[in-house]
Amino acid sequence: MASRSPLADHDATQVFALPSEQDEAGRKRARRRRRRRILLITLVVLTLLGGVAGLAGGLYLRSVESKIERVEAFDQELVPEAERPVKVTQGAENYLILGSDTRDPENGSGSRSDTIILAHMAEGRSSAQLVSIPRDTWVYVPQTKDGRGGREAKINAAYAWGGIPLMVRTIERFTGVRIDHVALVDFAGFKDIVDALGGVRIDVEQSFTSTHSLNPDGRREFRKGPQDMDGAAALDYARERFAFADGDFARIRHQQQVIKAILDKAASGGTLANPARLNSFLRATADAVAVDETLSIFDTATELRHLRSGNLTFVTSPTRGTGRVGTESVVFADTAGAKSFYDAVRRDDVPAILKAATKQ
Repeated sequence: MASRSPLADHDATQVFALPSEQDEAGRKRARRRRRRRILLITLVVLTLLGGVAGLAGGLYLRSVESKIERVEAFDQELVPEAERPVKVTQGAENYLILGSDTRDPENGSGSRSDTIILAHMAEGRSSAQLVSIPRDTWVYVPQTKDGRGGREAKINAAYAWGGIPLMVRTIERFTGVRIDHVALVDFAGFKDIVDALGGVRIDVEQSFTSTHSLNPDGRREFRKGPQDMDGAAALDYARERFAFADGDFARIRHQQQVIKAILDKAASGGTLANPARLNSFLRATADAVAVDETLSIFDTATELRHLRSGNLTFVTSPTRGTGRVGTESVVFADTAGAKSFYDAVRRDDVPAILKAATKQ
């Protein structure tokens, strides 16, 4: 007898209903919010949706496919084909995931990309490697038609000067890796995601005090060792960098921890078997997800359905450390190391990618 989806006995329309009773002003506000609230854990959501078997899951995926917001990432005038890297391994795919922490006091406008991840999906989708590129990495940013860029700058300036297309051009020029799909993220979305899961467990690497907390007094204490965190605590943990000597590198590590914890909790914590919790989780994420115009949510979810945190490797782009260019504090790329590393990504040489990860 065929196995039944845990949602098969529930009406798909009701279980996965998306908000529809908004007035036009509310819908416009929601669309504006979504432009900045594109989820970093798109991979997590797609993986879990792929695991929701049966009619209800299929109907929901199809409904998301028709409603999800799309963003223009590969406009031919803005991302000239002649400048783009050649795709080497047809079966592998590379996702550019851009995140903005709109609650960061240094980024009130949300106009810069604070989190940059190149997610490499190996051929066969048996594993994925998520490469974090420090936002202050000093690179050449191509020039836009209105004259911005055309010089070396922090890599996240590309997003401020030319949006997603210029970021795609900049990342492709820096890495030599062709980008297949793009998603955007607001780390503030972690709060609702984590709360929908009933919290996550994080092993805190060292005791510290967050001075930009969501708490009313702006402070939160973290003690070294395993801690159960609700959404607000997890967000504070993932966004703090001022408390650490290595600043943004510590924040990258913590963001990676939170992503892994969310995936572990969602996949193994009874979420898929609990219709109410699954519904809360999906509703907390569905409104935040937006992808480029070429991405098929249904097909991607199906491809990633077996991907779990044990198949994910988190890597940081090779660097030579920090320094200054004029008045700016920057991260210098390890040019030789990056060339070798991204060549392995381009060729889908997973053993070489993993070997580089063990050296970090």
